[in-house]
Amino acid sequence: MSSVPVLVAPRRTPIGNAGHGFADLTTTDLAAPVLRDVLTSLRESGLDAEVDDVVLGNCLGPGGDPARVAALQAGMGVEVPGVTVDRQCGSGLDAVMQAALRVRSGADELLLAGGVESASTAPWRFWPPVSGADPVRYTRAPFAPHGFPDPDMGAAADELARVRGISRERQDAYAARSHTLAAAADFSSEIVPIGDIARDQRIRAGMTEARLARLRPSFGAGGTATAGNSCGISDGAAVLAVTTESLSAGLPALRILGSAVAGSDPALPGLGPVPAIRKLLKRTGYDVADLGVVEITEAFASVVLAVSDELGLDESVICPQGGAIAMGHPWGASGALLLVRLASQMLREDGPALGLAACAIGGGQGIAMLVERVS
Repeated sequence: MSSVPVLVAPRRTPIGNAGHGFADLTTTDLAAPVLRDVLTSLRESGLDAEVDDVVLGNCLGPGGDPARVAALQAGMGVEVPGVTVDRQCGSGLDAVMQAALRVRSGADELLLAGGVESASTAPWRFWPPVSGADPVRYTRAPFAPHGFPDPDMGAAADELARVRGISRERQDAYAARSHTLAAAADFSSEIVPIGDIARDQRIRAGMTEARLARLRPSFGAGGTATAGNSCGISDGAAVLAVTTESLSAGLPALRILGSAVAGSDPALPGLGPVPAIRKLLKRTGYDVADLGVVEITEAFASVVLAVSDELGLDESVICPQGGAIAMGHPWGASGALLLVRLASQMLREDGPALGLAACAIGGGQGIAMLVERVS
């Protein structure tokens, strides 16, 4: 018997700059406290159903199923399983999507889902030596096979800006907005402090367009992506409880109306959210004009602007409290972070009723999820 999936108890760590505040913390060290906090919140609210599974997205961790390891470290008991999902930058959102589909099918009633990334402690890997040559450092996974374009994400962002005519000035203006909005926001209600760190480390006030304009291109002399209008490499975790409307009755919740994934041109991966969002809106019968808030992973300003231009989004509803440009991008966690951010904004008394989260994914993929406030 099918059930409508909802999201409750959204929590996240602060987002740390790689190599800094969380430099010595593994994926387990970051995810376990958030899992524990979400579970405690559920129990205190009276939702005492057994946890069917823990589903976490992760890209660069040590292997060994970080979701299961984190569940054990969180003290959830040996009877609670865990599974780890890898859809690169969409992993955290995909984890929640998979959990929601299991609830919708009637197979499970309560899962904890989200994502985690520790860029700081990701293990170094090497390709095996060939014909006696020295091993070669494995710096990132191939996003596409031989014969397909497989650009690095920064170079792809520069190319996207070029082919779509998105100027450096427009990217810096969007980035200044992100920095300014995040610096003015209070995220404390959604954050689980880790040690003595209780706020996002990258957020800085005073990042004006004039200041951003002084930064050099990061990925080539002719490029327009810089350290100021691109995300930072980051550490962090985000988790939400995915359950049924009946079990969550009376709790602040977001109802999942639908989700979608789609493929796109590997040469321009930043456009991946476009077909995913179109597929999702077609499935659910909504239009972009219906969206009260849209959270897109701000990997690069050019990506958000290209997606907005293609879909005709109202830029004022995109990341209204800033995004990854200001806060950082812990790859495997970022999709789940979008849902935590949606929940914080939509569950306010005057919050928007309908929200969308979407991620661009290396290799040319997109993922999107549509949620509404449960009244």
